[in-house]
Amino acid sequence: MFLRFLKLTGSLLLAGGVAAAGVGATYVTKWTRELPDYRELDTLSLGAETRVFARDGTPLGSLIPKIGEQAISRTLVRLDEISPFMTAALIANEDRRFFEHYGLDPYGIGRQFQRLAQGEEAQGGSTLTNQLIKNTLLYDEYKAARTPDRKIKEWLLSVQVERAFTKEEILRNYLNAIYWGDGGPVELYGIYSAAQAYFGKTPKQLSLAESAYLTVLVPSAGRYFNYEATRPLMKVLLDRMVEDKWVTRAQADAAWKEDLQPRGWQIRYEPDGTLKSAQLVDRTAKELKAVTSTRAPHFMGQVEGELLRRFGREKVYGSGGLRVYTTLDPKVQTGVETASREATGLPPGATLGAVVIDPYTSEVLGMVGQKLRGAAPPDDWNNAAQGQRQIGSTIKPLLYTTALSTGLDQTHREDDKPVSFPCEGCKNGVYEPKNFEGATTYRSMTIREALDRSLNLVTVRLADRIGLQTFFSKLRALDIPTNDGTGLAAALGAVETTPVKMAAAYAPFVNGGLYRSPRYVTRVTTARGEVLYDVANEVTKPRRVWTPQVAFLGLDMIRGVVNDWTTAQGGLAAQAKFGEWPVAGKTGTSNEVKDLWFVGTTPLYTGAVWVGKQQGGGNPDYYYSGVVNGPIWRRMMELAHSGKTPTKFVEPPGIVYADAPDPGYLPGVKVALLDPRYRDRANTLTEEDTPPPVVYREISWAPGTPDPRTRVVNLDRTTGRLATEFTPPENVVPRRIAIDDLPGYAPDPNPQPLRDEKPDPQAIKAIRSPGMTAADTTPPKAQPKAPEQSAP
Repeated sequence: MFLRFLKLTGSLLLAGGVAAAGVGATYVTKWTRELPDYRELDTLSLGAETRVFARDGTPLGSLIPKIGEQAISRTLVRLDEISPFMTAALIANEDRRFFEHYGLDPYGIGRQFQRLAQGEEAQGGSTLTNQLIKNTLLYDEYKAARTPDRKIKEWLLSVQVERAFTKEEILRNYLNAIYWGDGGPVELYGIYSAAQAYFGKTPKQLSLAESAYLTVLVPSAGRYFNYEATRPLMKVLLDRMVEDKWVTRAQADAAWKEDLQPRGWQIRYEPDGTLKSAQLVDRTAKELKAVTSTRAPHFMGQVEGELLRRFGREKVYGSGGLRVYTTLDPKVQTGVETASREATGLPPGATLGAVVIDPYTSEVLGMVGQKLRGAAPPDDWNNAAQGQRQIGSTIKPLLYTTALSTGLDQTHREDDKPVSFPCEGCKNGVYEPKNFEGATTYRSMTIREALDRSLNLVTVRLADRIGLQTFFSKLRALDIPTNDGTGLAAALGAVETTPVKMAAAYAPFVNGGLYRSPRYVTRVTTARGEVLYDVANEVTKPRRVWTPQVAFLGLDMIRGVVNDWTTAQGGLAAQAKFGEWPVAGKTGTSNEVKDLWFVGTTPLYTGAVWVGKQQGGGNPDYYYSGVVNGPIWRRMMELAHSGKTPTKFVEPPGIVYADAPDPGYLPGVKVALLDPRYRDRANTLTEEDTPPPVVYREISWAPGTPDPRTRVVNLDRTTGRLATEFTPPENVVPRRIAIDDLPGYAPDPNPQPLRDEKPDPQAIKAIRSPGMTAADTTPPKAQPKAPEQSAP
């Protein structure tokens, strides 16, 4: 019977063992499946800072990565960049058998079980490898909850990491990953941030005393606020380092007597190192102000965006971070910021965006995205680079220069008289632009005078003459969206873009007709000096928009906007002038005074200033861009140019000057013209599908009604004749035709079979009858943003 009892007991034990093994195997399988790949530690991003510098090498700040919503400060360093006292203190305090175990310390684990058996709380016992796993691969799980599963995973991963990595690699990663407390706007991670925050040093410069102090903060960074309680812990650690033969007794004694002064504390010691007094005089002193306070935050935001697009988040914030050298000029930036702070007379609730670029490289030298108010930090939104705004009359110089590039000159005349164009989406089916406040001279004038006055009627006639598609091609070459749906209203500024892009679009006036996209970064290296990007090696060539001669003719026109008339005479932009520097530019105001602009240039810098409500919306009272924006532009430019010798605009060969026609309106003004020997330099051809120039008929019918001598009919775009029931719908286009000319548009009685080929240009030209406008031969489109009038 006893034998039977033994057999039964043995069977039960065996069954229990098998069951336990099965359960254990099940959990091991589960844990193994859920484990992160330990090999990720080799390329793990620990969120290193990317440091950013101005063009003169002065620091602008750092791009700080985040854990969740919290910004962190961390710069990765190698072991040879850390004081040996620091590594020794850390091992002596946190894991004395670090070089002896394989990720798990049996003595430490034994102590934990002993404490638990005695009903005490488990504490300590983790190896550096365990802590590294907890702070990296299992970081999210440790944030969520403390579970037995998590501890088992930590142990399994620790064994795998110890087999795959050297002790030196584990120690390096640990020193870069450990949390060292609150750094104000950032959380302090890694030895570099700790050394900077607490002592203003690099890790290599840390003394034995400083290393011991930082080490005793590792278990609890809050010990910083109680130096009296922290001091005895340092004594224990120094004795332990002597015991473990990391330092000599003489070194430990010297460290104990060192006049240790963590940032924010005023501490007094006895000669033997005994603490006399300790007072925390500044709780924020250890905040990394030098690292986290960013100069030119809106510019820095653009730099960050460019880096992320070019290199990706891992490269920018991981692998030790980057060293980024930018285009920002501190002197110019100060000028832009000062002008923003001093700006007055803005509409209620309005803010601004301002930018200055180098017109020869399109490098952004200074940028402000908000109206700055004292020392208060600005809103994040960057109106200079993010705000898409209607550009109003600042678009006109681009149109007028396009006209010059087709062979017209500044003495070309257009009528300043009412005109209307068919428009399917407009009131009464016509688009009827008006000059600002409806003022009309009812006379023919040169386009030089028209641009000086910013007259809308002349402008739309000029746009119709050269063809919208011709103009739109130039806008696209300048990276300005064409917003084709606005029709001829686009010529008055019913398109949207940013101040920085408008500055870049004006740069070709100065640099000989070349367009370059705005640039923020010139050079990028890794923290170790490996060059990732250098603008000197860039092969992208600038885009030629105008010939040097045409660009200068356009420059001469906007030089006239600033200089032809004084403010008292009605000059639009005279308030932009400063010192002896030549200035050229143009004002602009969108409908309902939503957007106020000035874009201008000197031989040295090109800049743009926008003023308006960030959320959009007009103003009940009128604000004049020449009065609001002009002084802001002038102020930032005079500060940027201070100390520099005035120079003239560079004039290319092929330019001659003549007295302006109508001296009564432009007394004493000389206008730049193209030398006939350089006629080929005005080389922009009108688009093939753009109608040829026309001579306008006098408008003798009531404004707002179609010309009674015309009729809208449907034409076949492939034949240029009236459409029939056999015309494919996609080939039917409405056109306004003179009634007397309708017989010439009768359908062909013997049509040829249609072939898949482009329409004959001559047939397209035949659609136009004398006296018709480009709008009559351009598919009518809705004009949701077309302003009824564009202010100067």
